[in-house]
Amino acid sequence: MAADMTAPLYTIGDIVSATGGTSALDPATPINSVSIDSRDLGPDALFVAIRGDRFDGHDFVDTALAKGAVAALVSRGEGPGRIVVGDALEGLCDLARAARARSGAIVVGVTGSVGKTTTKEAIRVVLEAAGPTHASIKSFNNHWGVPLMLARLPQAAEFGVFEMGMSGPDEIRPLSQLVQPQIAVITTVAPAHFEAFGSLEGIARAKAEIFDGLLPGGTAVLNADHDQIDLLRDAARDAGVSNIVTYGESADADWRITDVAGDAETANATIEHGPGRVLLALNVPGRHMLANATAALAVAHIAGVERSIALAALAGFGAQAGRGQRVLLGPSDKPLLLIDESYNANTASMTAALSVFAAQVAPGGRKVLVLGDMLELGPRSPELHASLAPAVRASGADRVYLVGPAMAALAAELGTEGVAAHVASAQEMAEIVRNDLAYGDAVMVKGSNGVGLTALIEIIRGQFENH
Repeated sequence: MAADMTAPLYTIGDIVSATGGTSALDPATPINSVSIDSRDLGPDALFVAIRGDRFDGHDFVDTALAKGAVAALVSRGEGPGRIVVGDALEGLCDLARAARARSGAIVVGVTGSVGKTTTKEAIRVVLEAAGPTHASIKSFNNHWGVPLMLARLPQAAEFGVFEMGMSGPDEIRPLSQLVQPQIAVITTVAPAHFEAFGSLEGIARAKAEIFDGLLPGGTAVLNADHDQIDLLRDAARDAGVSNIVTYGESADADWRITDVAGDAETANATIEHGPGRVLLALNVPGRHMLANATAALAVAHIAGVERSIALAALAGFGAQAGRGQRVLLGPSDKPLLLIDESYNANTASMTAALSVFAAQVAPGGRKVLVLGDMLELGPRSPELHASLAPAVRASGADRVYLVGPAMAALAAELGTEGVAAHVASAQEMAEIVRNDLAYGDAVMVKGSNGVGLTALIEIIRGQFENH
């Protein structure tokens, strides 16, 4: 029987039952959204007062209720409008478990060192074309983001897509066990979080924790174009996964990417699957984007979505802010092209982005690179930063700006003639870049999120958008 599309997300009674909490509120009261941020409340909201690294949600309960939240899930404090539980974050996880238990959706979990958010979005776009789909927003992929996204899963959804991230071992396993996907995607394994793992093998084993939550009969979808593919295959089998599907340019990939072509704005390839061949055409550049889209094609096939629907959906797929989004600012005859790669960086994503930038022609000026530190690389950080030099040179950049102490290794490799400026912080770089950029230039900004280059993106947009 089809789910009721008009039914509320929960009632107060549902929440009390799921969490074991106590409340004086009317059990029939509807709840249609769940939030952990009092500044961002949806309709008929439940505010969950979790304790984060910088804030305790309990300090904002009264504010949330005053702003219209129907109820607050709390672990301390008294007053009207509250549902009291032992621990608010665990209460959110209980609510997430209840949402998953009642759902009939095909659920996809996505992790990987590079491309997981973009791949999650590609999968969302494809599944959304086939039926009601719920997906993680932004990069809500950690110990509070995943349960929050899962708690928002409507009972009527036919598909769910959840991103899972990590900064250390034993973090993905509980997330996957919460999500219980029928399809588990690992985009790739690349140097990231070396401080916590020390090796690519350690990173691969941590990514493989996603298999521990895969439902019986589920499918692992693995990028085959990296050296840890055999380790991931073995880990999947050890976890009892018998359905393993691969994608990539590797000759033995189940979904093989061939005849790759494209330019600074598009990418296309032939995708071979079994006896069939299809043309995959994207309105975004880069081999890595073709890989992300091919993962979405494989997931769509497993989920029973017609290939024509998937291909049509991917034709309109675009890059997100911070992950390759391209924006033209200013006059149409000589705009500034801003390529926003500010959200994250490791050697694999840096090399991929620089390869795309190499094909880019400036609208009428120079090609400018602003590169920030790649964080959490541990003792190999200097070596890995220096290794970017060939890709930087091949990008054809006229000006190269570097931000952060770790970029000293790349600065030394490029030499003084190859670097226009190297500063410690994004704030210092802002004034330099503002004074140097001009309409007609093409500028790409990329670095780890912790470097703060997102603020530089906003400054560039503010200066060039409306002039």
